[in-house]
Amino acid sequence: MSKLTQQIQRSFIARLGQLTRSTTSLRARMRKGFGLQPQTVETETRHEPAAIATRVSKAPVGECLYAIGDIHGRRDLLEKLVEQIRKDSQSLPEGTKRTIVFLGDYIDRGLQSRDVINFLIGDQLSDFETVFLMGNHEEALLRFLDDASFGKQWVRYGGGETLYSYGFQPPNTRASLRSHDAMAEAQKAWEMVWTQFRERLPQEHLEFYRSLQPYHIAGDYLFVHAGMRPDTPIEEQSVRDLLWIRDEFLDDSREFDHVVVHGHTPADDIHYDNRRIGLDTGAFISGRLSAAKLFGTDVSFLETSPA
Repeated sequence: MSKLTQQIQRSFIARLGQLTRSTTSLRARMRKGFGLQPQTVETETRHEPAAIATRVSKAPVGECLYAIGDIHGRRDLLEKLVEQIRKDSQSLPEGTKRTIVFLGDYIDRGLQSRDVINFLIGDQLSDFETVFLMGNHEEALLRFLDDASFGKQWVRYGGGETLYSYGFQPPNTRASLRSHDAMAEAQKAWEMVWTQFRERLPQEHLEFYRSLQPYHIAGDYLFVHAGMRPDTPIEEQSVRDLLWIRDEFLDDSREFDHVVVHGHTPADDIHYDNRRIGLDTGAFISGRLSAAKLFGTDVSFLETSPA
């Protein structure tokens, strides 16, 4: 790779970090350039009052847990945060087990979605124990692999960028509403993308997506992508709730047996109270990818800074 090409790539990533502060402007630019449909399903950033945590919870003895929120195709931010975690972990007592729990939503919305998966399954994390949870966006990819018609829905909340990162341009289906012939052509185009995506998706990526866990318990903490339905034991929780729940979980005041560490719903800042630790700070939009550090009874946070 030439020095000029490297400079161009670094410049592009820097500009991408600046542009992602504005969802509307960036998404409009991308979709105009790629011929994608306007996204009609968008999650608004949650504005929450300051939280107070008084509950004492413990990580497993001899283990330091780091939990990382929603990445959404921002490998640049992921690399920065992992490096922060690596440096932070150097101060841990010798012999401490170091574990990173990823809370899901590695893909969609960001153009580096494929690159994020390459990073996660590569050797960059070999000095940590890793736990990878399923997010609703990974579930959507797997559903598309089984059902070509689901692609039209998936692109509405960011799947188009994932397909583009793998080398595919999603069909423009806006014209499909004009006539039955146009609808048939759009369906045929989606079936072609679906067939080729299934054929060319790297096997190691497919194995990664299929291996993702619905939740993880360690010490007094339960890690999950979206949250839990209140007053329901973990063994009775539906996978859909674990991946998709919002208000029923966020707005309830009842505590769980464990402190729930989650992502899924972007907020202005990290949320930490007696019930939950919310780590989705809208990395794709804000440039802030956040992580919690749980060691003994201590809780602290790390995050990237917007460019």
